[in-house]
Amino acid sequence: MIMKAKSILSIEDQIVQAKGNVVSDMDGEKVMLNITKGKYYNLGSVGGDIWELLQSPTTIGQVVMKLHEQYDVTEEQCERHVIQFIEKLLKEDLIILNSKEV
Repeated sequence: MIMKAKSILSIEDQIVQAKGNVVSDMDGEKVMLNITKGKYYNLGSVGGDIWELLQSPTTIGQVVMKLHEQYDVTEEQCERHVIQFIEKLLKEDLIILNSKEV
């Protein structure tokens, strides 16, 4: 059995879009060009919804709450998928993380 490492992200962490990305809507899905890296990303429809929520600083918990209200998923599923997506955005330097340190 392969165990996946637990995320270092917390629902209390604040995140916001990084500068230098051009986003467009194509047939209901968000696509993005990172000008600095010259890379294209297809965020998909749910990823596009998450991206829209990150226009101004917000917590991961607030993103989860808004998406949970919008989609027919459990809060646990929503949180897990949002955190996985946020981790990918962070890895590509597409968002800025302000962690709540304890």
